[in-house]
Amino acid sequence: MTPRLAVLAAAALGLAALAGPGAAGAAETPWQNAKGASARLVTAVDGTGRLSEIPAGLHIRLEPHWKTYWRSPGDAGLPPALDWTGSANLGTATLAYPAPHRFQLFGLETYGYETEVVFPLTLPVAQTGQPQHLALAATVLVCSDICIPANFSFTLDLPAGTATPDPAAANLIDRYANTVPGDGAAAGLAIGPVAATAAGQNGGLRIEATAREPFEAPDLFVEGAPGDAFAAPRITTSEGGRRLVAEIDRVQAAADPPLALTGSPVVLTLVDGPRSVEAKATVGTAIAAAPEAAAWLSILGVALLGGLILNLMPCVLPVLSLKLLSIVEAGGRTPRRQRLGLLATAGGIVASFLVLAGGAVGLKAAGASVGWGLQFQEPVFLAAMAVIVTLFGANLLGLFEVVLPGRAMDAAARASGTGRPETEGLAGPFLTGAFATLLATPCSAPFVGTALGFALSRGPLEIGTIFAALGLGMALPYLLIAAVPGLARLLPRPGRWMVWVKAVLGLALFGTAAWLLSVLAVQVPPVAAALVAAVLAAIVLVLWLRRRGGIAIRRLGTAAAVVLALAAVLLPLRFDRSDAATPQAASAIPWARFDRSAIPGLVREGKVVFVDVTADWCLTCKVNKLLVIDRDPVAAALGEAGVAPLLADWTNPDQGIADYLAAHGRYGIPFNAVYGPGAPDGILLPELLSTEAVLDALKQARGASS
Repeated sequence: MTPRLAVLAAAALGLAALAGPGAAGAAETPWQNAKGASARLVTAVDGTGRLSEIPAGLHIRLEPHWKTYWRSPGDAGLPPALDWTGSANLGTATLAYPAPHRFQLFGLETYGYETEVVFPLTLPVAQTGQPQHLALAATVLVCSDICIPANFSFTLDLPAGTATPDPAAANLIDRYANTVPGDGAAAGLAIGPVAATAAGQNGGLRIEATAREPFEAPDLFVEGAPGDAFAAPRITTSEGGRRLVAEIDRVQAAADPPLALTGSPVVLTLVDGPRSVEAKATVGTAIAAAPEAAAWLSILGVALLGGLILNLMPCVLPVLSLKLLSIVEAGGRTPRRQRLGLLATAGGIVASFLVLAGGAVGLKAAGASVGWGLQFQEPVFLAAMAVIVTLFGANLLGLFEVVLPGRAMDAAARASGTGRPETEGLAGPFLTGAFATLLATPCSAPFVGTALGFALSRGPLEIGTIFAALGLGMALPYLLIAAVPGLARLLPRPGRWMVWVKAVLGLALFGTAAWLLSVLAVQVPPVAAALVAAVLAAIVLVLWLRRRGGIAIRRLGTAAAVVLALAAVLLPLRFDRSDAATPQAASAIPWARFDRSAIPGLVREGKVVFVDVTADWCLTCKVNKLLVIDRDPVAAALGEAGVAPLLADWTNPDQGIADYLAAHGRYGIPFNAVYGPGAPDGILLPELLSTEAVLDALKQARGASS
C-alpha cells in the first residue's frame, strides 16, 4: 500500500468513527455490466471538504474463469486504460496496482487478477474546498477463452460540503491498497542483490531476497526494457526459508542481438501470499555468469587476496603481539623446527576459519542470520576471549607455562629418535594462529566481503571452500617464511631481549582484554563488565601467587584459576542485556537512528542520506570514523542542511540491520552507503573509507553536475 493512500484511508476511517451512527454513505456510481466483468467507481467520502486528495477505487468484479491484467500483463493482455477527460477540479489522477498473480494457459504466462479487484485511485483536488466532478472512461481488457475490451463510462459529483466517510467503502479501498507492493519494510521483505547470468540464449538474472518470516509461496515478477520478457523464476530457499535465490531466464530480448542485462535498470515485484515488495535495481555482474571453473577460480582468488589483506586491517592490531611473537620465536631454531612452528601457526589459522565455516553452516540450517564477526555480539564470547587474552598475557609475563605431561614428552622423543622431539611446542603456535583468527575477524576487509557474499548465500560446500581459501590467504605470510629458507635466516636470534619483548607484548594483550571489556560494557550492564574485570584481575593474582608457592599451592592455584575463568565466562549470563545502557558518543554530526524504511521518503524530499553501519567491536569502523567521517571536510559535509546521516549500531544483534546488509549482498562491516535524488538506489562505499570517496558519493547522490 502506498503511504499516501494509507494515510487517506486511515483518515477516512477516523472520521467515520467520529461521525457515529447515521453517517452518510460514500459517493459511488451504479454497477455497469460488460461481457465477463462489471465495474463501478467508488470514493471513501461523499464530499471534498478540506481534503487535498480523494481516496477512491475502480472496483471490478469478474465472472468465473475470466481475468484482467496488471500494469505488465506478461505474454498477452493490456493494463487498464483510464481517461479523465471532462472532469472538473481534478489534478493528475494516479492508479495503483495491487500485487498480481501469475496465470499460465496454452504456454503463455500472464499477470493479473481474477474474481475481484479494486485498483486504488488517488484523485487530487485542484482547488481545496470546491466541488469536484469526475468523468471517467475506463477500458479494461478481460479474458477467458477469448479476450474482450470492457468499456465503462462513469460520472460522479462530490459536493464542496463535509467529506463524510463511509466505513465500508474506506475498508474496501484500504484492503486492496494494502496489497499494493511497497518498500517491504512493514512486510519484512527485502530484495537484493541482482546480478546478470549467462543462463539461456538471451541471458538471465539471479536475484536474492530475504524475509523476516519464512517464505511460503513466493513469486517474482521482472519488468525490464520494453520488449524484454522473463520466464517464471526457479526459486530455492535456505536459512529456514528466510533467504531466497531466484534464477530467471530472459525468454525474449528487446534487441537482436540481445543487449547485455548488466547495468540495465529493472523493477522487481516479489509476492508471497499477502506480503509483497517492489524494488528498483540496476543489474550487476555475477561471477556465476562465467563458466563454472572460471567462476570458482575467480572467487577463490578473491578469497585468498581478501585473507591476505586481512593481516593489515586494524582488527588485527589487538593480536599483533601474538603474530610477532610466533615469528620472532622461530628465529634461532633449527630449520626444521622453524618450518614446523610456522606451519602449525598457519594450520591454526585455517582450522579457525573452518570452525567459523561450520558455525555459519549450522546457523543457516537453523534459520538464523549469518554474518562476519557476529560472534562479537555475544557477551559470553567476549568474556571468553577476554579470559583467553588474559591467560596469554600472563603466560608471556612468565606467570605460568603450558608443558606436555612427562609421558607424552618421552613418547614424542622416542618417536622422533632424538632426546628432544621436533614436534615439541607445536601446540602453542597452533593455538596462537587459531585464537588470533577468532579475535581478528570482527571487521571486513577489501575482497573479504565479496567472497563472503558468494559463500554465505550458498550451500555448505561453497561456505567451507571459501572460508578455507580465506584462511589460506591470512596464513600466507607464515607459509611464505616456512617455504623460503632465506627468509627464515633473517629472523632475529633469541636472547635476553626476548624477556623484555614478551613483557611488552603481554601488557599489549592485557590492553586487548580491556578493549574486549569495553565492548562487553555496552552489551550488558556496566556492573557485569566490572565484575568480569575483577575476576580477570583475580586470575592474574592467583597465577602470580601460584608461581611463588610449592607443589600444593600450585595445584590449588591451578584449580582456583580454572574456577575463576569459568566464572568470568558465565557471569554475563546472570544479567539481562536489555538493562545495558548504550552511551552516546559526542559528535558534531547530527546522527539519527537508522531506519531503512525512512530512506525512500528522505530521498523524495530531496535529501542526501549517508548510512553508517558500525559497531563498538569493529576497529576498522573506528578507524574510518577517526580518519574520515569525524574529520573535516567530511564531518562538515554531513552536517550541512539537506544531508541526513543515519547511524546503524550493530554492536548488539539487530535483525533489521542484518536484513539491510543482506539486501546489498554484505555480511560484515564496516558498511557505508549514500542515497539521494541522483542515486536513489544507493552508492556503496569501500570498507576502508577515504575523504575523496565519501565526498564524491555525496556529490553524485545530490545530483550535482560539478
